[in-house]
Amino acid sequence: MSSPDPQVRAARNRSTSSAVRGPVVAVTGAAGGVGALLTERLAASEEIKRVVAIDERRGECAEARWHILDVRDPAIADKLRGTDVVVHLALDLDLETDPAARTAYNVRGTQTVLTAAAAAGVHRVVLCTSAMVYGALPDNELPLSEDAELRATAEATGVGDLLEIERLARRAPRAHPGLNVTVVRPAVLVGGTDTALTRYFESPRLLVVAGSRPAWQFCHVEDLCSALEYAVLEKADGELAVGCDGWLEQEEVEELSGIRRMELPSAVALGAAARLHRIGLTPSPAGDLAYTMYPWVVSGSRLHDAGWRPKWTNEEVLAELLEEVSGRRTVAGRRLGRKDATAAGAAGATVALLGAAAVVRRARKARRRV
Repeated sequence: MSSPDPQVRAARNRSTSSAVRGPVVAVTGAAGGVGALLTERLAASEEIKRVVAIDERRGECAEARWHILDVRDPAIADKLRGTDVVVHLALDLDLETDPAARTAYNVRGTQTVLTAAAAAGVHRVVLCTSAMVYGALPDNELPLSEDAELRATAEATGVGDLLEIERLARRAPRAHPGLNVTVVRPAVLVGGTDTALTRYFESPRLLVVAGSRPAWQFCHVEDLCSALEYAVLEKADGELAVGCDGWLEQEEVEELSGIRRMELPSAVALGAAARLHRIGLTPSPAGDLAYTMYPWVVSGSRLHDAGWRPKWTNEEVLAELLEEVSGRRTVAGRRLGRKDATAAGAAGATVALLGAAAVVRRARKARRRV
C-alpha cells in the first residue's frame, strides 16, 4: 500500500495535534489591561485549544472567540458552555469610580461568573485579587507565605471588594461541588496600571511616615500573565502569590528613583489624608497609606515550587514605573494639571506631605465660582 500524500499526512498530524491540545479558556475583561495581555498570550500558546474572550466591547485579539456582554448578566452561562477554565479579570479598581458602584460591579460580577461557570460545567475558575489582602502591618513576616492570614481591612481602595472576592472563592467549591477555584495575588502591579501605589511615585516627594518600615515589592503585568497561565494549565493551584523576587527597602527606592523623602509623624499624615478624602478632594482613603508604611511582601513559594520564575526584578519594574509616570504630578492621590503642579511646588513642605493647602485653596475657589 502506498504511503499517504505528504499534504494528507500533514493535515492528519494537525488534526491529531488539535485534538490533544489543552483546555478551552474563557477570559473576562478581555478587551483591556491584564485581560487583553492574557488573551493574546493564551491565544498564541500551543498548550491552549481555544480562547473565549468576554467583555462589554470587542478587543483586538482576532484569534479569540468574542462575546460582548456584562459579566453580571446571567446569560454568561450560555457563553461558557464547552469551556474548561475561566479567568475572571473583569474588575473595576479605578480610583475615580464611585465606591458603591465599584463594589456592586466587582462583587456581583464575581458571584455571577462563579455561578455561571458551575452551571456551564466549567471545572476551574481563576480569580485575581492582590497581595494587599494580607494587609500591611508592622508585624508582618518578610516574606509572607501564601497561607498567611488575610489581615487586611476594607480601609484601602478596593481592598474590601478583594476580601469579599476571596470569601466567594473559598465558598464556591462547597456551594458548587466539582468547581475548583484558584486565586492569584500579585504584589504592586506595574505596566499600564494606575493605582494609589503607582501614583505614590508621581509625587514631588516620597512621603515616609515616621516610625514606619516600608518594603517595596513589585509585579510586572507580564509576570502576572505568565503566573495566570500556570494556573490555567494547572501547573500550580490554590492561593498563589506572585511578584518579583525579594524586595526593596525605602532607602533603596529613594536612591534608585532620585526622589527625596518627606518624613512626617503618623498622626499628621493619616489625619490629613483622612480629612482630604472625607471632603472629597482626593480619591485615596487614609487606609492606602498603610501600604506605603509597612511590609506586605510575598514569597511566591507555590509558583516557585511549580517551576515558575519572574522575568522582571524589582529594580527593573521600578525603572519602568518611573518612566511611565514621568511628567505626571500627583498629590494625595489626586493627579494635578500643570497649573496645579506649579501652585503645589510653591506650597513647600505641606505639598511634600499631601498638597493639602494647594488642593484645598483651589477647590474652594472652584466652589466660589460656581
